[in-house]
Amino acid sequence: MRKKDIRWFERSFIVLLVLFWTGCAGSGGSLISPGANPPNTDELLTAAGFKQIIPMNSDQRTKLLNLPQKKFFLISKGSKVYYIYADASGCGCLYAGSQEQYRNFQSMLSRAETAYEEQAAYVDDWDWNAWAPGWWGETGIME
Repeated sequence: MRKKDIRWFERSFIVLLVLFWTGCAGSGGSLISPGANPPNTDELLTAAGFKQIIPMNSDQRTKLLNLPQKKFFLISKGSKVYYIYADASGCGCLYAGSQEQYRNFQSMLSRAETAYEEQAAYVDDWDWNAWAPGWWGETGIME
């Protein structure tokens, strides 16, 4: 293969890679969009199937305030065990879910955090010429 053909192939590959990457970023398939904030716990809890319970009277509001806030704890009702997440300062509610819903939440949170970290680490104006001129073939490394 000639040098000109190799360079054309390398550049074509880079262009396709960039197009693929930008296409994936704009597909909307992720919980995280460009420039987004870290994962929202309330949204993830709801998406995982947790039931949002809003206090209806002052007694329930007082009990909500006395619960451990913004952390999971377990309660049992008969033979069933529920995961509870109280958020008095945010939604003014608590979320209740099963062990399966808790596992779903943990999995979704992990994926969302990973996507957020990848998005935060993405550098939009990367200059390959400054870091890897040989990769483009200018210094003879690829020739």
